[in-house]
Amino acid sequence: MNKTICFIGTGVMGSSIVKHLLNAGYDVTVYNRTKEKAIPLLDLGAKWEDTPRKAAENKDIIFTMVGFPSDVEEVYLGEEGIFQSAKSGSIVIDLTTSQPSLAKKLYSIAKEKEIRSLDAPVSGGDIGARNGTLSIMVGGDEEVFNEVLPILQLFGSNIVYQGKAGSGQHTKMCNQLLITTNMIGVCEALSYGLKAGLDLDKVLQSISTGAAGSWTLSNLGPRMLKGDLEPGFYIKHFIKDMKIALEEAENMGLDLPGLKLSKQLYEELLEQGYGDKGTQALIKYYNS
Repeated sequence: MNKTICFIGTGVMGSSIVKHLLNAGYDVTVYNRTKEKAIPLLDLGAKWEDTPRKAAENKDIIFTMVGFPSDVEEVYLGEEGIFQSAKSGSIVIDLTTSQPSLAKKLYSIAKEKEIRSLDAPVSGGDIGARNGTLSIMVGGDEEVFNEVLPILQLFGSNIVYQGKAGSGQHTKMCNQLLITTNMIGVCEALSYGLKAGLDLDKVLQSISTGAAGSWTLSNLGPRMLKGDLEPGFYIKHFIKDMKIALEEAENMGLDLPGLKLSKQLYEELLEQGYGDKGTQALIKYYNS
């Protein structure tokens, strides 16, 4: 319990994770590009620093959860980045969904600095972060994973060590691939039911627990029916994930037509100004 923690990126999911760490009694220092978003956490006892470098200084465990791979590079490798101050023996854990190749790069640089590194992207959105039930996919050294597992269990319920550096990010790409096409299926099913004149609440009641059941259907289907498009996960970040998955698939000589279609549909929503809405806003494509 005496380990000090730094958390960089207190957005929709990050803020809930920090609350779990604070509730467990950990000393947590935070940094976020927009300080106003971190104020509720400061009110709960978190400490603030003005840069990732200052926030990471003398910390035992450093979490990052930012938007894009370029943001990950900046908070780790920039002039005010984590690697400018992180102490020998500390552990950096990137919760961002990012490029497997970048995870491997950070692992190598960290090792040179005698810092231990894990790539640990998560799934479960704002609901999973709030309830402490996130799925966490971890790449890196297994002994480091075992050391931090009790802390990961504060905000995750399905935590699996996937293998060497980059394996967590590759697993997250598998996760995102399933979500992309599943989201299309959910939207098309609900749109069909609407056109057929069905009571969609009853439709969800019938199909959510059968062979068609999924997290997306059970958790985002009701939001679609209510017209609730607020983000558990931003469309702009989802498109980023799809681009990473397509790049990795192309490098492996793998054609993924379902992913290409989903990316096309979401990019149309982005052009219409829905980039800061939740992924469930795909329903607007069908019901606009």
